[in-house]
Amino acid sequence: MTIDLYEMPASGPCRAVRMVAKIIGVDLNLKEVNLRAGDQNKPEFVKMNPQHCVPTIDDAGFYLWESRAIMKYLVNKYSPESSLYPKDAQKRAVVDRMLFFDLGTLYKAQGEFFYPQIFHGQAPDSEKENNYKTALGYLEKYLEKSSYVAGDQLTLADISIMASLSMMEVLVYDFSNYPKITAWISNMKQEIPDYKEVNDEPLEVFKNWVKIGGLRKDNAGSN
Repeated sequence: MTIDLYEMPASGPCRAVRMVAKIIGVDLNLKEVNLRAGDQNKPEFVKMNPQHCVPTIDDAGFYLWESRAIMKYLVNKYSPESSLYPKDAQKRAVVDRMLFFDLGTLYKAQGEFFYPQIFHGQAPDSEKENNYKTALGYLEKYLEKSSYVAGDQLTLADISIMASLSMMEVLVYDFSNYPKITAWISNMKQEIPDYKEVNDEPLEVFKNWVKIGGLRKDNAGSN
């Protein structure tokens, strides 16, 4: 079975889904959605996903979006014994908590700080950066207790948060004040299978695009 993944390759959430699929052996048929051209607003896409966002999957007519929901679905359906999403209720609850932390705290604060600079050429906002630093401080504390963000092994939470933080490479953001995060990032780049292919290569394309001002020229938005 091959699942259609509608994606923007540089997107952190899209890269997270691809990393999980790679680990558990799910084949993805990649369908790029050109957000600048408005592909997400086309009737055939809106029929699948009225929220107009990526990543979105089509699994034999079952449509799902929101990367963290997709990641959990893929493991639950195609690799239910995977330690990426442990069956033990308490261990799974910790993974869920960190996925929600990524969505509602870390990724949110990062987006509010990051996107105005990248998409609109604005100067860094100190208040938004302070909010981001607060979120990073929480993550640093979590990593003082374990080598992974949600326990003693690689889980969906590590992959989701790694996909989020790696986007800050576009700004050459300095994490040196967070030694636990810095060490964890280094470990994730070594431990996540095919990390370079699935995460670094599309991110590198995005970096080069930003350098030449492609996003600002096109007045692209983020969805």
